[in-house]
This record gives sequence, structure tokens and C-alpha cells, in this order.
Amino acid sequence: MVKNILITGGAGFIGSNLSLKLIERGYNVRVLDNLSTQIHGEEPYLSPLYLSIKYKVDFFEGDVRNLDDWKTALEGQDAVIHLASETGTGQSMYEVERYVNVNVRGTAILLDLLANGEHNIQKVVVSSSRSIYGEGKYFCSTHHEVYPLERTENNLSSGDFNPKCPICEQTVELKATDEQSKVHPSSIYGITKQNQEQMILVGCKSLNIPAVSFRYQNVYGPGQSLSNPYTGILSIFSTRILNNNSINIFEDGLESRDFVFIDDVVDATIIGLESENANNQVYNVGSGVNTSVLKVANKLKELYDSDVEITISGNYRLGDIRHNYADLSKAKSIGFEPKVSFDDGIERFSAWVKQQDVQEDTYEQSIKEMKEKGLFK
Repeated sequence: MVKNILITGGAGFIGSNLSLKLIERGYNVRVLDNLSTQIHGEEPYLSPLYLSIKYKVDFFEGDVRNLDDWKTALEGQDAVIHLASETGTGQSMYEVERYVNVNVRGTAILLDLLANGEHNIQKVVVSSSRSIYGEGKYFCSTHHEVYPLERTENNLSSGDFNPKCPICEQTVELKATDEQSKVHPSSIYGITKQNQEQMILVGCKSLNIPAVSFRYQNVYGPGQSLSNPYTGILSIFSTRILNNNSINIFEDGLESRDFVFIDDVVDATIIGLESENANNQVYNVGSGVNTSVLKVANKLKELYDSDVEITISGNYRLGDIRHNYADLSKAKSIGFEPKVSFDDGIERFSAWVKQQDVQEDTYEQSIKEMKEKGLFK
């Protein structure tokens, strides 16, 4: 019987919420987390995410890149939910070694221990990402179902932001991306998440350990870091607005993402842990709806009753995708159904943000870094 759960990255945004929900369901939760300053700030032991679980889980401060930390964390555990990961798409393009070490090497150490050490692990759940798809599924009037290549700098610089058919190069129509869609990540982060997913599924299958991978879309909600400028546009925009700083919308503002509320992500992950029907499968986790970045900015400005300027600049980041939203048919077959609409979720998120201290806005520094690396135009 699976009773004792190790969550790597369990003090993070998804991990802390998942930990608390599993405890409610009667599980014993151990957390392995390195309390990264990028997520938890300069005083990580005062981080709200850490404090929310500190006295409720068996907390072990350690690093997935460390063999001994893995050995200690795995003792007495029945299942692993592997969330620990570096997650900034843009940042991954110039901090390549760190992303590969954490996301790929950290996973390799886990699999090595499962293959060669003594343990009682009966299931592994891994967090993958929508980023492994790159641009998702589209429809071409001539060639039907297609998967556009990375957008060219020539097109982007001329203000043509729409993906093209990889065969005839005409503009294509967006479709929901299902799990059978082409995997072709356009960032180092996406490549590491693809590797992580494949390593877990292939490695665990060879060991007769059931494994499940969830390809999360853009997760948001109360508790998300408001000081990390590399992930989470709702948090980035909120911190900009509350510091009375203008918002620069890239491209034409119509680029879109599938924003999925944290409670829905937690529910899906628990289904994967508990359902035998999910074993050895991959599932999208999202809302199934695409929402434009411009809509997000305007909605947050309204909710914060702010008059900050929103500028649609035409700037772009090399490697960014235009759109992606999830086909949830497969996830629904094991009982997942997103319950929180974007309008409801963003109101709940902004209400929580209003109760927090206003964080330092370090977004411009992240943009400066990308400019210096030639990734931001």
C-alpha cells in the first residue's frame, strides 16, 4: 500500500499545495527541497511556501544533484512525486549547465538508485511541461494537421508573429494539443523536461515500477512566487502593477497560453498517484482554454484598480512559442476535470496578492540578461 510519499521540490508552489492536500487525504509526506533563493527569496526559512508546510511534513533540506540526499530522502518511502526542477524558459537558454544538472542529472541519480539500491518505491509521478511540444498542433488548409517549426527572426522582426505551415509556409489555425502531438521543444528547459519525462517512463518501466507523467500547462494561483521574474506572467505582471511600473506586452499581445489553477493541478496529480489506470501514461494538465497575454494584463490592471500603462511593443524573445493549449480528452478519461475557470481563478489569485507585501520588481534585470545574451529583441 502506498502511504509514504516523497515530494521533491515539495516546498515550491505546486509542491507545497500538493503536500497539504495529500496530508488531508491521510498520506505521510516527506519533502526534499533545496529552498532555492530564486523561489524562496534571500530568507528562505521565512518563505510563506516553506512555512506553510514546515510543521506538517517531514522536511529534508537537500538537493536532487546530491546522491546522499537522495539516499536519505528515499528511505522508508513508497512513492516519489518528482517536481524538483529549474523552470525558467528564457533563463534556461543561458544557464544551460544548471538546468541540465538539476532537471536531467537529478533525475538520473533517482533512477540509478531505483535500479541499484534497496528501496520500497512502488510508483513515480513526474512533472513534465507543455514546453516539450514547442509550438503545438495547428491546421493547414492544404496539409491539414501540422506542427510549425520555431518562428524565424526574420518574420518576428517584421511583425509577423504567426506560426507557419512547415511545408507550404502559409499561416495556420491553432488547435488543441493532445498527447500524440509532435514533441519538439524550442528551449533548453523544454529539452530537459522532455528528457526527464522519457527517462522516468523508460527507466521505471524496465524496473517494473509504474510511472505517470503530467505535462502541466501554465500553473498559477495563490502562493505563487511574486519575486521570481523568470516564471509566471500573472506574478510578474502583478508585481509590476503593484510597484506602479508599466507593462510591456511582447509581440502584438495576442500570443496565448493555457492557464491552469493550482487546485486543478493538485487534483490531477493525486489522480495520477492513486489511479492504476494512469500507470505508464502521459497526460496533459490544463484548463483546455487559451487566453491571450493582453487579456491577462488588462484583467489584472482592472482587479488591482491600477492606471499603469500597458504597452504593446512588438518586442519578442527568441525561442518563445506563439500559442499552446491542452486537449484534455485523455486526462478526462481517468477522472480529471478542471473546476476553476480563468475568470474565477484570476480573481482568487489577485485577492491573495493584495494581502501580501509588495515585492521588489526585478523584472527589468531579467530582461537585461536576455538582451545581453541576444535573446530579447
